[in-house]
Amino acid sequence: MVPAAAWTCVVALLPWWVGLPLVLLSVVGAVRFDRRIVHYAELCRRALRWGLPGLLFAVQRALGGDLMAWGAALLGALAGFSLVVLMESLLDHRVRRSPAAAATPEWRELAMAPIGPPAHIIELARAEWHEATAAFESAAGPARFEPTGEGRGRYVFACGPVIEKTSSRYCASPQGRWFVANLPGGRGEILWDRQSGRTHRMMGWQLSGWEGEQPWLARCSDGVPVPLHEALGQGRR
Repeated sequence: MVPAAAWTCVVALLPWWVGLPLVLLSVVGAVRFDRRIVHYAELCRRALRWGLPGLLFAVQRALGGDLMAWGAALLGALAGFSLVVLMESLLDHRVRRSPAAAATPEWRELAMAPIGPPAHIIELARAEWHEATAAFESAAGPARFEPTGEGRGRYVFACGPVIEKTSSRYCASPQGRWFVANLPGGRGEILWDRQSGRTHRMMGWQLSGWEGEQPWLARCSDGVPVPLHEALGQGRR
């Protein structure tokens, strides 16, 4: 209390144009040190509260000390202390609101929040199977099926490739990139990728359908289809 009263007296004895910058510095310090250096912020607030009466006394003294000067000082006190209360209220309100801004969501919000990537519905186009004849037209151009034994044979394409040890049952992808033939006895599929020239013999797999130009296969007729790269145990191509 004694240091605060002494500060009021010092500001009151100083010229008003010296005390005014000191009071303004107290305002700046209270705002700048708020939530940074709490001790300094509190000192600046006290300097403002106790320095303002001294400044008003210095102002009325500079105005002549008459009744008009005291009236102006009282009006200044009313306005000044109102601004001080408003400033402190805003600073304290900001401090109280900061924990609420960092509040964690309730468990209901966490329970209803989506987990993982958004779902992607796969619709497979049906595979259209055909029985190969001695000569037929394929997406790769003219081709023929040459029987080599009971229920088996080979596909010979005019563009060069030959697919051995297959049955006469075949199909192609919607845009013709893939040619698929059954293995004899339904033991699996042979897939020829015309784009890369690779051939995959998928023993124990059955073609389920097409997603665009990508084949999907399953282990049995009612199995869960997977894309070719998963059936091969490779990364997505």
